[in-house]
Amino acid sequence: MAKIKIAIVGLGKIARDQHIPSLHSSDAFELVAVASPHGKLDGVPSFGDIESLLRAMPDVTAVALCTTPQVRYDIARCALRLGRHVLLEKPPGVTVSEVLALADLAKQRRVTLFASWHSRHARAVEPARVWLAWRKIFKVTITWKEDVRVWHPAQPWIWKAGGLGVFDPGINALSILTGIFPGTFALKSAELSYPGNCETPIAARLSLTGPRGAMTHVELDFLQTGPQTWDIDVETDAGRLNLSMGGSMMTVDNRPVATAPATEYANLYTHFAELIRRGRVDVDITPLQLVADAFLCGRRVDVDPFVE
Repeated sequence: MAKIKIAIVGLGKIARDQHIPSLHSSDAFELVAVASPHGKLDGVPSFGDIESLLRAMPDVTAVALCTTPQVRYDIARCALRLGRHVLLEKPPGVTVSEVLALADLAKQRRVTLFASWHSRHARAVEPARVWLAWRKIFKVTITWKEDVRVWHPAQPWIWKAGGLGVFDPGINALSILTGIFPGTFALKSAELSYPGNCETPIAARLSLTGPRGAMTHVELDFLQTGPQTWDIDVETDAGRLNLSMGGSMMTVDNRPVATAPATEYANLYTHFAELIRRGRVDVDITPLQLVADAFLCGRRVDVDPFVE
């Protein structure tokens, strides 16, 4: 079966670290072009924008959008209107309304739109979902702390409106949370810490009510140094489940149950290929909706300016 010809739009850190290696090893996709106003990729044609790319290479049938979220909507809309399948890096957009508009357009054009949540494809996430399915849940605690200087060096877009700030990594935790528990979470309170020179928060605390009534507490921090922390702890009637390393390791009462190397982007592209084959749209806005709720009702706390 012929591989799907795909192009990447946006050649930032996430594209080079994750998308390009995953596509080079993919059995389903062939990376044939890139579009970026700021860089080129050796070995494939490079263009300054998506319109130029699709005019020059009409055989490209899918695109992966790895741009900053603030510009993603117009690019996605262009690709969908021209009949291309689209993968959106997370977050899928800067507003809930624009993501829903893209989903409607994809359905009208009968092409695939995949709002990807790569952390849901980490190896231990599905075993955790299965293990928790019939457990009584008492409490959920999320601790998601990382060093912005390591993961987003010299990337001012993340501090601009729409860049999400600490919710850029924090939304990964929310995507896992809403993936392992069926039902709807409700945000009850939020506290967001804003540096004096930033438009987005550098830390946040959230309290949510889960679909089974248990409280969920979320602590996010963008100034963690040393070892990074990406943990979800769940206290249940059958023991304590811990998802660590962003969902790649699962323990129950400190005993390893599932662990594997980080392969979420390979799994993500396998899922995208299946969606294209089946002609489906997969757009779950739940994690983004929780972030939007936090911005809507969160109490603002002013903190020291951020210095790169």
